[in-house]
Amino acid sequence: MISTEQLIYCPNPTCANPINPVGNSLCGSCQTPLIKRYLWAVGEFPTKISPGEMVAERYEVIAPQIWLDTQPGKLPEIPEEISDEVIPYLRLYPQRLHLPQIYGCVRSLAKDGADILLLENAPVDEVGNLYPAIASSWQQATAIRQVYWLWQILQLWTPLSELGVAASLLKPDNLRVQGWCVRLLQLQQSKTTKKPSLQDLAECWQPWVNVAKTQVAVALEKIVRHMSNPDADLVAISTQLNTLLLAAAAQLPLTPKMAGATDIGSQELTQNEDSCFPTANDSIEDPLLLQAAIICDGIGGHEGGEVASLLAMQSLKLQIRALIKDIAEQTEIVPPDVVQKQLEASLRVVNNVICNCNNEQKRGGTQRMATTVVMAVQVPQNIRTTSGSQSENSHELYLTSIGDSRAYWITCNYCQQLTVDDDVVAREVSNARSFYHKALQRPDASALTQALGTKDGEFLCPWIQRLIIEEDGILLLCSDGFSDNNLVEQSWRDYALPALTGEFSLEDALYSWVKLASEKNAHDNISLVLIHYRVSPDYPVLVTSRRSQIEIVEEKKVEIVTETQLETAAEPELAESSQFLLDLDISEPATATAAQTPIKSKPRQHKPKFMLIGLLVVLLGGTTVGFYAWSQFHAQSFQQLCRQLPQITRQLCMPQK
Repeated sequence: MISTEQLIYCPNPTCANPINPVGNSLCGSCQTPLIKRYLWAVGEFPTKISPGEMVAERYEVIAPQIWLDTQPGKLPEIPEEISDEVIPYLRLYPQRLHLPQIYGCVRSLAKDGADILLLENAPVDEVGNLYPAIASSWQQATAIRQVYWLWQILQLWTPLSELGVAASLLKPDNLRVQGWCVRLLQLQQSKTTKKPSLQDLAECWQPWVNVAKTQVAVALEKIVRHMSNPDADLVAISTQLNTLLLAAAAQLPLTPKMAGATDIGSQELTQNEDSCFPTANDSIEDPLLLQAAIICDGIGGHEGGEVASLLAMQSLKLQIRALIKDIAEQTEIVPPDVVQKQLEASLRVVNNVICNCNNEQKRGGTQRMATTVVMAVQVPQNIRTTSGSQSENSHELYLTSIGDSRAYWITCNYCQQLTVDDDVVAREVSNARSFYHKALQRPDASALTQALGTKDGEFLCPWIQRLIIEEDGILLLCSDGFSDNNLVEQSWRDYALPALTGEFSLEDALYSWVKLASEKNAHDNISLVLIHYRVSPDYPVLVTSRRSQIEIVEEKKVEIVTETQLETAAEPELAESSQFLLDLDISEPATATAAQTPIKSKPRQHKPKFMLIGLLVVLLGGTTVGFYAWSQFHAQSFQQLCRQLPQITRQLCMPQK
């Protein structure tokens, strides 16, 4: 059947007139956002179906193997048994940033009668066009992007090999790119009994390396030759490629700007259980504000959730300061797996602090307080660039999440969800027990499977990923109160794009976006951090707030606090039992556990560092107002005093140049 007009049905089951033209973004009848879900149809038979035809009275063929689901609110057909072909897609669900996922199937009209598998999250843009193949984009890409693409492929090699689908990385046309991100069209089993090897991967890379950018061509050629050896070692190759990646990235400038806010949400809510860092753009003097951002969404109600989120925030900030300082002092590159282990150790410390508080308070079952967390840490490293100069910035951004707080990367061209929620749906899919959309039908689909404080730290499985910042973009961190109902996906163009282009300030975009979330998702607390990273040499003209064009949320409704206020002024608002938990000394256990995964360097005693930081926090908490007033009205004498202080103390009161 040939479609004469592209139509799509409203996903709202109660809509009176659900049929809409595909070009609409909202349903013309009920104003529900329309879902444009383009699918990749696997197999040879779909290539023979002409564009414009309708399949199963539901899927419109847009291009060969690209189908539009015209009834996205309806559950797709799902096979009763999970086949061997499907299992790798389910097991690799945590890699959904790079890999498509099983959507459903269609009974085939071919002679063999085999089902046609339909994949969602395929590398297809919002109008049904495939993203370009890596081979066709290679020569136009920058040197850093060329190396970054190869790095991502190498990171996918092990998980795909373990499931027998590493051959998917050896088909150039199967490898697509969405900006910095490598994405696969589909997973492919090897057609021979021979297991794909690094030599096969080197053979696939060789044509690209032959025309690589001059800055990285020689180094890439050496890496490919190493891969071609029968005794090639994956760890050694990964180390070489990582060194080249960081050296190429360090050539770029990097200018971050942050803004954050947390809002109670609905007026019916009496407690904000979220904690957010940073939440004051005028505290830029603290180096941590340019290198870390954290959002914790507390669980456990009054005297529980807000305590858990604050405990997590305070402990993480102390440990991240120490971690960043340690990495900055290294004379050699700290491998990604070492940084990831350090971050994981820090999270286990926080988890056990909250867990011990629960045990001491004899909290059990649903009464146990806990918190989700999403955190971004931009680590400094001493790097020799590809041009031979020395740089102290490696452009490495580590993302960590536990629970359903999220991170997104937004550019002028796309919005990518980076994190994977720890919920029942993700558990069922990654354990190969259910298709995603079938698991969504469960009554407990959105229930969390892990959070900080619910169980002992050894059972914690945090999601940790490294990104290399090589393009201008905004990193968005948020609690689920902000991301619910696909708010980010539906509104990023209206709020992030003006900040990226310089049309509006980052703060204006933040406040107006928080206001939108408080209107759309008023059922929960709302926290949002925006970090604008710039690596381009040309900077836009700074603009002033244009409140006439973006409606700014009233600042009295948004909780904007500095780090010192978080540790002092916010505390009296807590109940007595909550205050008791916050008064616990959390510095020593944090030091003890973090030290279990040391960075290779000279032995250093961390305990004095934490004691000094703790003392500084207390001193700052008691004298913030006085010092702030002094610095504003007698700046010259205030700076003279700062210069007389020890170096580590001087950094806290003098602006970073």
